Amino acid sequence: MNRNLSQRHNICLADDQKTMKRIEIALKRSKELDQTAMMDQASKDYNHEACKNEMWNPERFSLLYKTWIWEQASPDQKVKLNQLFWIAYYSQIISAEIATIFFNQTSAAALYGMEDFRVVCDTLDLESAQERAHIHAFKTVSEKFEEEVFGERIFTYPMRTPFEKTMLFSDLSEFKQWWRKWQLQAFTAISANSAFVGCQYFTVRGLRTLNGKIVQHQLSRYFTEHPDKDNAPVPSKISYYHFIDESFHFNTSTIVSHDVINSLPKPSKIESIIGNMALQGCQKDHYNFSTAINGIFWYDPAIYQTIYKLMRSKVFNMNHNDAVEAVRRAFCEESEGMLASYKTHRESVDSYKAYLQDFHYINKENKELTLMASNNLEKHLKTNRKAFESFKKKAA
Repeated sequence: MNRNLSQRHNICLADDQKTMKRIEIALKRSKELDQTAMMDQASKDYNHEACKNEMWNPERFSLLYKTWIWEQASPDQKVKLNQLFWIAYYSQIISAEIATIFFNQTSAAALYGMEDFRVVCDTLDLESAQERAHIHAFKTVSEKFEEEVFGERIFTYPMRTPFEKTMLFSDLSEFKQWWRKWQLQAFTAISANSAFVGCQYFTVRGLRTLNGKIVQHQLSRYFTEHPDKDNAPVPSKISYYHFIDESFHFNTSTIVSHDVINSLPKPSKIESIIGNMALQGCQKDHYNFSTAINGIFWYDPAIYQTIYKLMRSKVFNMNHNDAVEAVRRAFCEESEGMLASYKTHRESVDSYKAYLQDFHYINKENKELTLMASNNLEKHLKTNRKAFESFKKKAA
């Protein structure tokens, strides 16, 4: 067909056959290794009694690992803390994947308005279906676990929209939460109408997935190294299946954000500003690091009440004063666990910098992760100690 009739744009993905081929191969392999059926079967197979006495992750991936609470815990309590890491971690992943499903579709809406981008949109459709399977598996296990162990929610929550705050435990005030919700709604409209902003979303998604890879690869190893894989805990199998799918999702993010975007017209000034605002928002989300859970950017003071509730539960059976003191010693004293979480945070900063170095539209503050990198152990402890005094008064 005459090029003038078949193409509406001077630049199109078909002109970059190398990138087109990479996307096609990635989609083919993702279909071949799709873990959806395995995820769904694992959801059906989960039985609390069958795996309640065994860890689900490598030991170091336990809630409050190497804090005062961990050091005082009995062997049975340590198993529960290990299982609670899984529950807490994947409850956070659910929140992120709800947003991913939505923004995959808004980005695809903009890209499908360009020529030759169907293969990218087909890839995003597959990923969104996989994310729904992931969410179902995580929710099924987590809610059954909390019902059996606590009889109430600890880290889980009812389904939510993508406009809620992504970080479950954050330092956002009510006004900041409202403002963030408005920003996400505005970004929705823009990303559905701007192919560049739609592609740029995958720069942010790439960073978020890159952080996940740091932890999820290690979580998946509990299953791959288990001496009896057929009888390994179902949650460890889910971690493994999830890691396989997410490896392809990260590959998609990298190709779209680094290569596919080059098949689009250069961004306008406003599109560049919006792209940098999205990255600045990611820096804000990832500024904190959590003493409670290595690899998640939670704001420690926001989780005090949840940990207090855990200490008062039948798992730990502490009285009020002991539970408050446990929160203080876990979050306000430097520990090996806190240092490990800070180290993961620094690793994330370095990996983000490497991921962003080749982009021309990204400003210096985002390329150097100025905001995220400014957090440190001293600030973390100061914030935790100050917030604890307020928590202690309210808990009295």
